[in-house]
Amino acid sequence: MSQPPPIVLSFAASDSSGGAGAQADILTLASMGCHPLSVITAITIQDTAGVDHVMALDAEWVVDQARAVLEDMPVHAFKIGMLGSVETIAAIAEVISDYPDIPLVLDPVLASGRGDELASGSMRAAMCELLLPQATIITPNSLEARQLTQGDDEHDLQHLAQCAARLLQMGCKYVLITGTHENTLQVTNHLYGCEGVIRSDSWYRLADAYHGSGCTLASAIAATLASGLPIVESVYEAQAYTWQSLKAGFRPGMGQYLPDRMFWARSEAGAVQRTGTK
Repeated sequence: MSQPPPIVLSFAASDSSGGAGAQADILTLASMGCHPLSVITAITIQDTAGVDHVMALDAEWVVDQARAVLEDMPVHAFKIGMLGSVETIAAIAEVISDYPDIPLVLDPVLASGRGDELASGSMRAAMCELLLPQATIITPNSLEARQLTQGDDEHDLQHLAQCAARLLQMGCKYVLITGTHENTLQVTNHLYGCEGVIRSDSWYRLADAYHGSGCTLASAIAATLASGLPIVESVYEAQAYTWQSLKAGFRPGMGQYLPDRMFWARSEAGAVQRTGTK
């Protein structure tokens, strides 16, 4: 009997466009050599332009989906994306608390690429209280990092290093803040730990807008952690994979481009344009 691949359990909403959510997680994890398990947290009506409606599943259904596969198969990493409700957040937090040794990648999905709100203030508070303390790594973009750490003053904690420090104080082990929404020539991503910046990587900024890039990155980190890579190497390899999938992206509809997560199956990957520091 052959050795089974690493198994990753994704908690995410369904995206029928295939660009983000559970479908993005499945494509990414499979592309990176993992066996994906998917627990659906919500059903969405969306296309490549944006999200029109979200229907959160009953929290008991979410728990039952997770318990069924967790009692059947060994899981090597968790990935959490869009959640749908406070009740679902609390239910997932309770489930994963039974598996403290399994790496957990939290992608705090707060809005769609178009700006549609996908997490209320109470959901953001529940994430910070119940999920961040259990997370191995959280992967917000710069806008999400500021939203999660916003104080009473709307200008409070605008510096990303301060945001990272606050998120680490909430209990997660590492924070990767991505720079896609910053006004810079290159996209620079910073990985923070308790000692400060662990590594920074800059990537050539692509011209197009993409649907599902954050899901791809977080799932890729989960895949590399499940495969046994240490966190610093895991984060770099996941960034490289994500950049290549974006570079090979395609526009199947009238909205944003989608990452081509199977780029390697169609053509040899081009040279990665990057600079990095450790």
